Amino acid sequence: MNLLEFNLKSSEVHKFRFITSRKQFQHFKGLAMVLLGAVLWGVSGTAAQVLFQHYGIDSGWLVTVRMSIAGLLMLAGVSLNSGLTYTFSIWKDKKDAPKLIIFGIIGLLGVQYSYFASIHYGNAATGTILQYMGPIFITIYVALRTHRMPTISQCISVFLAILGAFLLVTNGNWHSFSVSGLAVFWGIISAITVAFYSLYPQELLCKYGAATISGWGMLIGSIGMGLIHPPWNFVGVHSLHAWLLIGFVVIFGTLIAFYVYIASLKYISAAEASVLSCGEPLSASIIAVTILHVQMGWAAIFGGLCILVTVTIMAGKGATDH
Repeated sequence: MNLLEFNLKSSEVHKFRFITSRKQFQHFKGLAMVLLGAVLWGVSGTAAQVLFQHYGIDSGWLVTVRMSIAGLLMLAGVSLNSGLTYTFSIWKDKKDAPKLIIFGIIGLLGVQYSYFASIHYGNAATGTILQYMGPIFITIYVALRTHRMPTISQCISVFLAILGAFLLVTNGNWHSFSVSGLAVFWGIISAITVAFYSLYPQELLCKYGAATISGWGMLIGSIGMGLIHPPWNFVGVHSLHAWLLIGFVVIFGTLIAFYVYIASLKYISAAEASVLSCGEPLSASIIAVTILHVQMGWAAIFGGLCILVTVTIMAGKGATDH
């Protein structure tokens, strides 16, 4: 082997290592974004619970407000960064505009409404556990579409994520998982819409970016919800603390949380994102223990460990796949 051939092969090896390390970094970046979104959802869920129980805030009103403000702020940011022409460019495409409307109504509004409806007819434990069946629907859909059976690691990850979420929410007490027909119906619809908004917008994301798609989706969803719960029909107690919590739910629990989740779909699969979003009840449990001083049983602790193992499996899978 002459010096020129050696240098060429050495260059190819360095190039391969660079590409591999870059893919690994992007994968871990996607995992981190999903986990950040899950943490923010969990914390905002605790804030929303305080708003509902202590300040009498209507859940439908909060959904309308959080989606409309978050959507407008996100689109304002896109406009400042890329201009109004770019922000509205999706509406000029006859194929993409209907897809965006479907994503906003069925995806973002669908998951918000069905989740609260499941809680209304059942309880928070029922709604949360049924919603986290989303990874099952994604895994089944991907298997049918690709004509390939799920891998062992995928099956274990889905099982551990759902088991962990169940133990965290119920603390292992089956009696807290009371089920009614309507609660099950809306809970399953919630899981399907979670799968839908994880899978459906990927083509739009590549073309227009996460901020544009998330912003318009939020705004479209808020218009649909606003027909039932107009933002000007405020129900609840006016106080500085309540409005600070509302601001947190809007900015951190909606704008940032949904953006980082949807943006993560550029780096990891919808199945991975959906499974890792089960970190939401984990973060909510940590907040409840550290701030609200709620006692956490052994079953809930084991559930948290299940979710942490899921994260480890996903991270290791990304490293080996790339």
